[in-house]
Amino acid sequence: MRSNWLKGRKTWAAVLVGAAMTSVLAAPAWAQEKIRWKVQAVFGTHLPALGDPITQVAEQVDKATDGNIKFKIYEPGKLVPPFGITEAIKNKQIDAGYTWLGYDQGKIPAAALFAAVPFGMEPWEYATWWYEGEGKQLAEELYGKHGVHPVLCSVIGPETAGWFTKEMNSLDDFKGLKIRFAGIGGKVLQKAGASVTVLPGGEIFPALEKGAIDASEFSMPAIDSLMGFDKIAKNNYFPGWHQTFTASHLVINKDVWNALEESTKATIDMACTAGTFRALTRGESLQGEVLAGFEEKGVTARTLNPELLQSLHSLSTEVMQEIADSDPDFKRIYASQQKFLGNYKLWKQMAYLPRDFE
Repeated sequence: MRSNWLKGRKTWAAVLVGAAMTSVLAAPAWAQEKIRWKVQAVFGTHLPALGDPITQVAEQVDKATDGNIKFKIYEPGKLVPPFGITEAIKNKQIDAGYTWLGYDQGKIPAAALFAAVPFGMEPWEYATWWYEGEGKQLAEELYGKHGVHPVLCSVIGPETAGWFTKEMNSLDDFKGLKIRFAGIGGKVLQKAGASVTVLPGGEIFPALEKGAIDASEFSMPAIDSLMGFDKIAKNNYFPGWHQTFTASHLVINKDVWNALEESTKATIDMACTAGTFRALTRGESLQGEVLAGFEEKGVTARTLNPELLQSLHSLSTEVMQEIADSDPDFKRIYASQQKFLGNYKLWKQMAYLPRDFE
């Protein structure tokens, strides 16, 4: 009897140990918390490199976490007005959004420096300043005061200098010009005498078509062509002096962000870092073919002449100084960017091949 009893105990012990081992092996190494966010986008997600990075990030975090982290992406204006995303997040109307921080410059002047800067950094320089310099810290400090946590989630190359219905040869040509222009560049053109308005992307083509505006900037040629600008304004100018990089961010309510587990924060950060790189490569891959097709569409790619470009640079310097004098945050962040560029240009000038030879 005792032998059978001992044998039974051993059998049950083996069963329990086996069950425990199966449970351990079947369980994930860590339990990811579940989040379900409504994410309002400021750009249409059909726009390559500009609007679609957030959909790619949403797909990646969904797959990487076996569905524990899900972002439901909403097209512009579906939940809140396109230019009201940050305010809605601050007020906890929505948990998160994907936006261009330059649209916040009316209430947060320094925000524009994290979106685009006239005669500023090239895209990889901005990304380097963000990740390896002071950019990330300064952005979190600035937006933290407004109850928002920003995460860099996309950076692409320069915009065009704009689409115009007439040729632009001097600063005088901007006087009285009705133009859609966002960010600090808009303030520069106002100083040049232009009548500047800021419209959401979806409203630009109708305004051009109806003659409400004479010209517009928005993004890179592949994106602008999808928007239909080339059907109305046949002069596309380069280089994009006002927006040498375009950075977009995932912005999250600060309380919501702080309540997340560290593993969740890290997962979102990693997805957005990958999204930033993929946006850059995607944007760079598309433009050459679009430019090559301009002639067939009757579009002329033009270069701003050196004198006009120098005049715009001088006005930009004045505008940057004026804003810096009136806003301590702007002054501090702009100084950080200038210091970074000052050090980086030594490497840039020495390391990279010139491209003016055959």
